[in-house]
Amino acid sequence: MTQPVVEAESVLAIDISSAQTRALLFDVVDGQYRFVSAGEAPTTARAPFFHIGEGVQQAIQRLSELTARNFYDGTGRLILPSDLSGNGVDQLAITYSLGPSLRIVTAGLLEDISLRSINRLAASLPGQVLDSIGLTDRRHPEEQIDALLKAEPDLILIAGGIDGGANRSVARLAELIQFAVQILPSEKRPEIIYAGNPDLAARISETLSPYAPVSAAPNVRPAMEIENLGPAYEKASEVLTRIRSRQLGGLADMAKLATKDPIPTQYGFGRIIRFLSQIYDRAKGVFGLDLGSSTITMAAGRQGQLCLSMVPCGLGIGLTRALELTDINEVLQWLPGQHAAGDVRDYLYNKTLFPDSVPVTEESVMIEHAMARQLLRLGMQRLLSDWPQLTVSFEPILASGQVFAERASCWQSLQILLDGLQPIGITTLVLDAYDLTPALGSLAEINPLLPVQVIESSAYLNLGTVIAPICRAKPGTPILEVRVEYEHGEEARLEVKQGSLTVLPIRPEQAANVHLKALRPMQIDPLRGDQSHSYRIVGGACGAIIDTRGRPLVMPPDPEKRTALLQQWAAELR
Repeated sequence: MTQPVVEAESVLAIDISSAQTRALLFDVVDGQYRFVSAGEAPTTARAPFFHIGEGVQQAIQRLSELTARNFYDGTGRLILPSDLSGNGVDQLAITYSLGPSLRIVTAGLLEDISLRSINRLAASLPGQVLDSIGLTDRRHPEEQIDALLKAEPDLILIAGGIDGGANRSVARLAELIQFAVQILPSEKRPEIIYAGNPDLAARISETLSPYAPVSAAPNVRPAMEIENLGPAYEKASEVLTRIRSRQLGGLADMAKLATKDPIPTQYGFGRIIRFLSQIYDRAKGVFGLDLGSSTITMAAGRQGQLCLSMVPCGLGIGLTRALELTDINEVLQWLPGQHAAGDVRDYLYNKTLFPDSVPVTEESVMIEHAMARQLLRLGMQRLLSDWPQLTVSFEPILASGQVFAERASCWQSLQILLDGLQPIGITTLVLDAYDLTPALGSLAEINPLLPVQVIESSAYLNLGTVIAPICRAKPGTPILEVRVEYEHGEEARLEVKQGSLTVLPIRPEQAANVHLKALRPMQIDPLRGDQSHSYRIVGGACGAIIDTRGRPLVMPPDPEKRTALLQQWAAELR
């Protein structure tokens, strides 16, 4: 058990998204750090305020009403640190996930080495790579310069050369970028991050810094066989905060009050996933997703190494981009009954105009849940494209997002995750119902003990353990015999058929040993060496579930059959 804290310090975390601004209060309760409460208000970065400060103040005021704690003094200033009366807070952390999509250009040497690594760094940023330049680029230098000028990048990422490796080729890349950047108007010149051979860092800065801000990060490829993105993530966080401080009114003012510089939400989220990957199953790793209004963050951690990807799509403002990338029929396949494609598309486009609106009819709830499934598929495809060595087998899976926290029951959240992610093997689905994870990631630098104790508390909801074996039997074929052995010696037995969702007779928080006997050739948990097929499970809010629907899920093209199948799955989970 975690030891009680010695010096208790209250912490206020401000999380600013494109739709909502949230104020989260953490304090010591019975000798342990706990999440206390949250206040929420619409974000005011857009018209008529064009300043995030108004939304922050409203969110803190709402928090004050909920906690009966004053955060502002008589002059309207934030009380920081707290006073003897217990008003105010001792520390302030800020995360943000709003702002226009970044225009990014990447440059590296070899396509499969430095350029791949720097493109993975770009994938962690909320933007789009408009061009990449490398040694294998067949364009003439003047064409490459024209491409850079056309891209008008907000950010240029440069890598190349292992530690002590190539010099000339990297220097030529920098010179080419120099020619392009000095032509751009001064107000349109990009930030530049160099993460290549450290021997060249000073020379690269000397070449480029007269024309644009240059930041150096440790080499993303210190050796041919080693990739090290962690320090580059931290540097990208600093640079993105500088860019957003210029784009978002009020962020620079808020930063002056914060205990540490604000950080992007995705990097706070990624820090926690990386931390958890050092605690949980080191062979399988930990997976986390944050489905927001404008972006999806997908993070996979294994033995302390983080794979991080962002997709500029979301369940609010980000629906415009999502609908560009999605065939509307991929959304319709998750809707029972007959739905006109135009009506569904119109509803989703209308959602982009009112991103914080709440669905009020059963049909609108179903449409948003169907779109959430498709967004998870887009996010997973992006992650596996950026990191092809990953498999969809993790322990646990952590999910965050307003659609889970406010607009779905536990069972609906579970099914959205199962249908959208389609995990393999044995995993625990955990819900961050209060969207705490990014804030905890930002607080890790300020107060390392706080995230650990909050994660150990009941702030996170265990939805349940899912067993998803891979078997090629025909639907309806018995494939598993299951014996559930309870702590007091009682047993329950059941047979599981291919193509079903089976809820095991395990209550929430009830511990049981589950013994599986395969009746057909199958893989129960590909990444785990245990061949006993016996597992100790503690029931979550939805107990424990066996998903034998196969991977990938294949939906019938016939609307009547598809409706019957969706209704069958929903009935099996009730």
